[in-house]
Amino acid sequence: MEVPCVRVARENGEATRTTLADADVIDDDYEITVEDGWLYIPVTDPDAVREVLEDGDIVSRAVDERTTQTTPADRLAFEPSYERLGRAALIDEDDPERARAIADAILESDLPVETVLNKASKVKGETRVRDWELLAGEDTEIVHREYGCEFALDLAAVYFSPRLATERHRVAEQVAAGEHAVDMFAGVGPFVIPFAKRGAECVGVDINPEAIEYLRENARRNGVADRVTAINGDVTDVATEYRGWADRLVMNLPHSADEFLESAVTLAGDDCVVHYYDIQHEDDPFGPGEHEIRAAAEPEYDVSVETRHTVRSYAPHELNVCLDVRLER
Repeated sequence: MEVPCVRVARENGEATRTTLADADVIDDDYEITVEDGWLYIPVTDPDAVREVLEDGDIVSRAVDERTTQTTPADRLAFEPSYERLGRAALIDEDDPERARAIADAILESDLPVETVLNKASKVKGETRVRDWELLAGEDTEIVHREYGCEFALDLAAVYFSPRLATERHRVAEQVAAGEHAVDMFAGVGPFVIPFAKRGAECVGVDINPEAIEYLRENARRNGVADRVTAINGDVTDVATEYRGWADRLVMNLPHSADEFLESAVTLAGDDCVVHYYDIQHEDDPFGPGEHEIRAAAEPEYDVSVETRHTVRSYAPHELNVCLDVRLER
């Protein structure tokens, strides 16, 4: 099977492998291959590789799957369910003994994991955080890498979903240098940071002061602090300060984004794209959101829906969706 690989001269192989391992982008499912003086290192994220390597070609190459890698399932009598976030594994188990067994299996496997966290509550409160049971590791703070960006965050203090990485990348690829972008519920910056790296001037607003501190840190980590303004507060209060400023808005608060559409209209410039996230029944996942946007923006703006996109299944018969909507005054 062909997979993306970094091709590097053999004498530079170990240094390159170490750099890629530190960035957590080596694809452990495949073997590193040597041929004709070249080392081929399989990678998971070519975009992230370009951020950490000055030299090294990225090529598509057939390489062997690893057969010696120990997985958590090898240590258990079942295939456990878990998510990876940086060097942490996240599980969701009510049975303490089963949770302990899964944590031990993950640590004994070849996964590059140091921390195992078990969900101890649902997302709750205005800041959308949850409680965690620390099964392994020192604390709940981690560093996550995604499409060439690096995010520090504390899962016990801020909201972050690794499942939305592909969606965030889809939106970021639409951003052009020089745009004015506002993330109305910015968190630690998973939209703001890639926008700024593409040359946009960004404002990130969040009600959670700890999320805003991480957003500022992440802007520094990624070299975009000069293009990011992080504001701790309610976006309804902030909107008037940036009236008519935004060329692009992100509204990723899918259970209640409709409550902030008046603020979105205040923020929107003469030609503004809004990425509006919603959760609706599968029978009509886009209709309610489009209706609410038109009710808030018309007749001041012409409203056109450019994309109706299903992000993922949220619950039985419910979908998490995004409407990419253009507002033209």
